[in-house]
Amino acid sequence: MSYLKITHELYKEAALTPQASLCCISQPSRYLPGLTVPTAMSEMNYGCGTTVHLGELKPHDTILYVGVGGGLEALEFAYFTRRAASVIAVDRVPEMLAKARSNFKLAEEANSWFQSAFIDLREGDALDLPVADESVDVAAQNCLFNIFEGEDLNRALLEMHRVLKPGGRLYISDPIASQPIPEHLRQNERLRAMCLSGALSYEDYLQQISGAGFGTIEIRARRPYRLLDKERYSLTENILLESLELVAYKQPVPEGGARIFAGETIIYFGKERLWDDEGSIVPRDIPHPVCQKTAAYFRRLERTDVVVTAPTYHYGGSGGGCCC
Repeated sequence: MSYLKITHELYKEAALTPQASLCCISQPSRYLPGLTVPTAMSEMNYGCGTTVHLGELKPHDTILYVGVGGGLEALEFAYFTRRAASVIAVDRVPEMLAKARSNFKLAEEANSWFQSAFIDLREGDALDLPVADESVDVAAQNCLFNIFEGEDLNRALLEMHRVLKPGGRLYISDPIASQPIPEHLRQNERLRAMCLSGALSYEDYLQQISGAGFGTIEIRARRPYRLLDKERYSLTENILLESLELVAYKQPVPEGGARIFAGETIIYFGKERLWDDEGSIVPRDIPHPVCQKTAAYFRRLERTDVVVTAPTYHYGGSGGGCCC
């Protein structure tokens, strides 16, 4: 049985009987005024973080969410759009779509503002999305793409790129691995379906995203997710998995690679006017967010009047900062 078929069966089981240990990360619940999440929906939060970035979503956005699960993040997206078919939710598992549809009816009863018609549920595959070219402003997936093997991951990212409008945003939350995962685990198809053995390294995942045509990437969060311990998984040492949240923009990839913002800043305290490697003026005396290429540029200069801070792997800005 192929890993995609095993994944299908696993999430069919998870639709029929909630699986508390499937994905999920320990983090505080977010409060949105006027939003009540049905218990049946919160029990099916099969993600490893969030793709709903508050403060960026607009009523006119059309949003694609791939891998609907119990419908929690689709509901949260609809909180901001509140119009018919403004959120397109795609899943390949009919049982999961049926469960999400049922959960949306519960959400209607619990929230006077919500209508199930806000969400357009579609049966389909991340590898061949039932969505028109350049038709959505935001595309999102949570703890899904890490399941895919190399060629399938590239195809899924290219599909997201295809359906996004120019300048559109891809919101991702996925596990990454702190060190290479041994082949005996990568070939374990059930562990891959459980989001435990298919994770790439931070660098390799970003390369996959930029290789699909996303020219600017912002790292929003990077936190512990799971541990593959050496006794249980026949390893020589423990492997930490982390949850990576990011936003990738459908912008041309510049020469030299994508602009990646990972929380680095430069602080200039000199007397003369200073320009960065893109020809932009650097402000004086305040932390100035920069992409990794600009941070590396200033580190090479070794100036005594510039401090370059280390990556925090948390970037709260928008639109590409100094390098756009």
